[in-house]
Amino acid sequence: MSESSHLNILIADDEAPARNRLRTLLSDIGNVHVLGEAKNGKELLMLINQIPESKPQPDVVLLDIRMPQMDGIETAEHLQKLALPPAVIFTTAYDNYAIQAFDMNAVDYLLKPIRQERLQVALEKARALKPNQLAGLIPLRPQRTHLSISERGRILLVPIDEIIYLRAELKYVTVRTAEREYLIEDSLTHLEQEFNATFIRLHRNCLVALAYILGYEKRSHDAQSEKQWVALLKHVPETITVSRRQQHLIRQN
Repeated sequence: MSESSHLNILIADDEAPARNRLRTLLSDIGNVHVLGEAKNGKELLMLINQIPESKPQPDVVLLDIRMPQMDGIETAEHLQKLALPPAVIFTTAYDNYAIQAFDMNAVDYLLKPIRQERLQVALEKARALKPNQLAGLIPLRPQRTHLSISERGRILLVPIDEIIYLRAELKYVTVRTAEREYLIEDSLTHLEQEFNATFIRLHRNCLVALAYILGYEKRSHDAQSEKQWVALLKHVPETITVSRRQQHLIRQN
């Protein structure tokens, strides 16, 4: 939170009337400053990235859950990559079952239509979303559309459909796109479970996007070495070795 007496707030909701209502309620509450608003999570993250470090940073994000392009729960995950993550207050029309799940994980939420008294209480107790709280929400969201990388104090979003492969190296995973490589701290096993319809495991340390596999061929590093099956990939010169355990995938393709 900022040290000043007022809260710096960002609003994310795909419906203009909902954003306008929040602005009206906040102006009636006072001691708040709305830094800006966005129509979806992706737009919100871009907005945060554009705020200079010398300017006030958001203390609180009022985050709708159901939004196009990127929903609120995925956005909350990406926000945790910031050096100083803002407090997250969900605004939602979810049913009672989901509300109970939020409550059990101590996540602030506002049920639409939002009342001023409830908003004021949520702001007073707003706090940054803890990793264990966020973990409890992840099953409620669809599959992520992006991976997020923290770089120079900003969040870089990498669309899942632009990732060619994911390779585990020590405690990091290399994310390869046609343009460049990124490093994330994540588990290859967790990524495989989440994106099993998009990537296949060709090697114990590498997941490859099905859409970027051109084909397979046998190659050797030199005249003395045994030939191995490798996957040929679109847009990048490198190949991915297919382990013996995974060579049945070649026959399937």
